[in-house]
Formats: sequence, C-alpha cells, structure tokens
Amino acid sequence: MTLSEPAPRPSASPHNAGISRGGARRLITVMATAAGAILAGLSANAGPSGAQDASPVYGVTLPEGYRSWEFIAPAEEAPPLDELRLTVGNAIAMRAYRSGTLPFPDGSILVKLAWKHVQSPEFAPASIPGAATTVQVMEKDSRRFAASGGWGFGRFIDGKPVDAAQHLTCFACHQARVQNHDYVFTRYAR
Repeated sequence: MTLSEPAPRPSASPHNAGISRGGARRLITVMATAAGAILAGLSANAGPSGAQDASPVYGVTLPEGYRSWEFIAPAEEAPPLDELRLTVGNAIAMRAYRSGTLPFPDGSILVKLAWKHVQSPEFAPASIPGAATTVQVMEKDSRRFAASGGWGFGRFIDGKPVDAAQHLTCFACHQARVQNHDYVFTRYAR
C-alpha cells in the first residue's frame, strides 16, 4: 500500500453517533483490550518521574519547533467537535509521505493542531480558526512503543497533557480504523 492511494471515506466521524450499535460494541471491546495492553506494555515509557509536560502512558512531549514544520494536510471534524485541523510533520515523516513509504520509519513525528470551526465575520461562506482546542502528537519508535503499533501518542491542551484515560483511547481508535495504513489517519494533500 502507498500513501498516494485514496483513503476510503468513512460514513461518519468516529466522534459522533454515526457508529452502529454492533460497531460501537466492537470498538469498546477493542478499546478495552488495547487499554490493558497499553497499560501493561507502555507504563515504563512514561519518561522520567516528574516529567509533567510528557503525556501519560506514552511519555510523548510537544516537539520543539513543530509549528514551523511542513504541512501534510488540513481536516475538518464534524460536530460535536466541530474543529478545523492541520497536520504537520518532521523531515522524516515528510520523506515517508513524499515517497509513499509504509510503515513510517522510526523518528517520524506527526502533529495535529486543532481549532474551533468558526464562520468568518467578513465572508459568510468561509470558515476560520477560532479558539485553539488541542495539539495531538504521534511519535514513531517501534521499540519504545511496540505495544501500540510502534507509535506513541500525546494530546495536549494549552501545552499540558490531558489525563491518562484520554490517552488510553488513542491507539484503540487508530487500530480499529487505520491499522492497514500504519495506524495513521492523515493522508498527504498534494
């Protein structure tokens, strides 16, 4: 599989009620199983004691200078999140995207910035970013994060990591939906 292949379009956002009852049960089972594996296999990866800016479970931090990284793709998240998102990548991730390399090589880092979706006051058909909501990080290290497909996850609000419960949902969601794309949702916008 290459990154240039079109991704199947999901029928509904994973964050809304578009999931069938059977699909929701399967997703909950996958998430519970993955959460147990992650807690057992990754608790040692949380970094040094007192690393308050590292994500719980994975120990991922906000990368230095990520706001200057190259653009991968925009995204719009439907309600209830109702966000505009932008994903950027470090040089290693960008080489993989350009060459269509899967799986992504170790050292790849993807960062997704998100803002509330707001209608432009100057031009009604246009959307603009509102208040910042989250910054989400995926860091590839196949040894350190072996229990989660080689990826560590971080979700940050105002520069601080969210709680462990939210981080335990990351891999399960990626595993259930994009396992065949090295657990990465974002496709390269050419």
